[in-house]
Amino acid sequence: MTAVAVTGMGILAPNGAGTPAYWAATLSGRSGLGGLTRFDPSPYPVRLAGEIQDLDAAALLPSRLRAQTDELTRLSLVAAEWALADAGLDPADLPEYAVGVVTANTAGGFEFGQRELENLWSKGSGYVSAYQSFAWFYAVNTGQISIRHGLRGPGSVVVTDGAGGLDALAAARRLLRRGAQAMVTGAVDGSLCPWSWTALLAEGRLSTREDPDDAYLPFDSRADGHVAGEGGALLVVEDTEAARARGARTHGLIEGYGTAFDPAPGSGRAPGLRRAVTQALDEAGWRPSDVDVVFADAAGTPQLDRQEAAALAAVFGPGGVPVTAPKTMTGRLAAGSGPLDVATALLALRDQVIPPTVNVSCPKEEYCIDLVTTVRRTRLRRALVLARGHGGFNSAVALSGP
Repeated sequence: MTAVAVTGMGILAPNGAGTPAYWAATLSGRSGLGGLTRFDPSPYPVRLAGEIQDLDAAALLPSRLRAQTDELTRLSLVAAEWALADAGLDPADLPEYAVGVVTANTAGGFEFGQRELENLWSKGSGYVSAYQSFAWFYAVNTGQISIRHGLRGPGSVVVTDGAGGLDALAAARRLLRRGAQAMVTGAVDGSLCPWSWTALLAEGRLSTREDPDDAYLPFDSRADGHVAGEGGALLVVEDTEAARARGARTHGLIEGYGTAFDPAPGSGRAPGLRRAVTQALDEAGWRPSDVDVVFADAAGTPQLDRQEAAALAAVFGPGGVPVTAPKTMTGRLAAGSGPLDVATALLALRDQVIPPTVNVSCPKEEYCIDLVTTVRRTRLRRALVLARGHGGFNSAVALSGP
C-alpha cells in the first residue's frame, strides 16, 4: 500500500479549538483539564474532565441541525468543515462518489439519548424527539457529515474504543486504495453526560484526584488513572497522486498501520501492542531507528503503562526513542485521542519540535523510556502514534513529513 496524504486537519481539544490555538497551547504546556461543568459531578467519585470551553459549536450550525444533534455531533460537524477548508477541498468539484467519510465513536449521541429517555420517563412518549431514532447511534457523526457536505462516497464507522480513531484512518486508507479520491476521517469523541460518565466509572480507570495537575500522570510513580475529555481531530486524507494533481498542500503522509488484539487474560502471552508497532513499521518499510518520536497511548495506570513501556523497549531498545504524551493536557478523548495525536505529530514534524508530557515529574526508571517532559527541539522526519482500547485493541500509525 502506498502512502496517503493528509491534506486537511480540523482540531478541537480542551486546550484549544482550531489548529493554531491548540498548537500554541500545547507547545506552551497549557492544560485544558479542570472541574467538570457539563453536569453536576458532586454525586460521583470523579469530578475532573477535559471540556472544550472556548467554542459554541451550536452557534456555528443551522438551527435545523441543532435540533437533531448533541454536543459531540455538533463538534464533529465543525471539525469536518474546518478540515475540508484546510484541505482547500470542495467536494462539489469532484465526481459525485469520489469523497466519503469514516469516523470512529465510542458513545454515539449518548447525551441526546439520555435527554430523550428523561423526557420519555418524566413526560411521556409524546415528548420524545423523532430524531432519537438516529441521533444516539454510533454512525451519527459519519451520517451527519456526509449529508451536510454531500459526501456520497463510501461511509462507515469504527467502534474499537480508544484505538478506533487510528483504525478509522486505516479504513479510510483502504477505501482510497479501492478507488475513493478523498476521505474525511478520524474522530471527535468523549461524551460528557451522566449516562456515559457512569460507563466510564465502571471501567475503573479514571483518577479520583481533585487537582487537575495531579490527576493524569502516565509513566509516573504517582499514576492512578486518567482524566476523560471531549474532542479529537478530523482529517482529510487523499491519494497522493490526486492531491498532487489538484495542487493540494500536504501536512504529511500515512505510511504504515498495524493492529493487534491482546490475548485472553491468563493465557501468559504478551500484549498485542508490540505486534501492532512492528506491523506499522514493516508496512512503512522502516527500521526502528528510522522513528524519531513516539506519541504514546499513555493509559495512566501502572499496569498498562508498564506494558506500553515494555513494548517500546522491545522494539526500540531501552530509552531508544523520545516518547511523548501531550494528551496529558487534554485528557483521554476516547476514539478522538488517536487522530488528535496524529495531527499533533504532523505539526511536530512541520515545526521540528516535540511537545511535552506535562505534570509528570517522577517518571519511573523501570519503564526505561526517554519521556519528553519539556519542549524539545530536534530533527524530526518520522513519527509513530499509538492507541489502545479497552477490551484489548492495539493500533499504531507511522507518519512522515511532507
